[in-house]
Amino acid sequence: MSEQQTATATEFEIRPLTADDKPWVPRVLKRYWATTTQATRGHLHHADALPGFAAWRGEEELGLITYSIVGDACEIVTHNSLADDGGIGSCLLAEVRTAAREAGCRRLWLVTTNDNTPAIRFYQRREFDLLAVHRDAMVEARKLKPEIPELGLDSIRIRHEVELEYLL
Repeated sequence: MSEQQTATATEFEIRPLTADDKPWVPRVLKRYWATTTQATRGHLHHADALPGFAAWRGEEELGLITYSIVGDACEIVTHNSLADDGGIGSCLLAEVRTAAREAGCRRLWLVTTNDNTPAIRFYQRREFDLLAVHRDAMVEARKLKPEIPELGLDSIRIRHEVELEYLL
């Protein structure tokens, strides 16, 4: 999908975040990430202040993706589909790929944690390569963001950052 197209399967719209989204973006971030800040590779992002895209069906918010561009690299900072199916996550990802290419980026990348096997599977199925496992990186991440729990999905201890990339 590209710029504000509508998916035919479940009829939703993807559009860039606007000032009108300011009230609900922090609510979504806090629901899924505990705060509006994200710690990746030793850097703290204020995700509610980043550019991104939203998925909507009428007045209902369905998804959110935020990103940060530094040099020729675009980092996906947060990515949430609020519905379990329908291609929302894939469509949001496609919009960021387009934005990154238009900004001259050569690389799209993200970090997730070792417990987040659904995300690792999602991105690998969309041609992202496993670039690195940063062992015990969560020790430092918790210094920046103490809200990070010790246990994650499936009661797996959250210890490592898993870095994936897609070359543009």
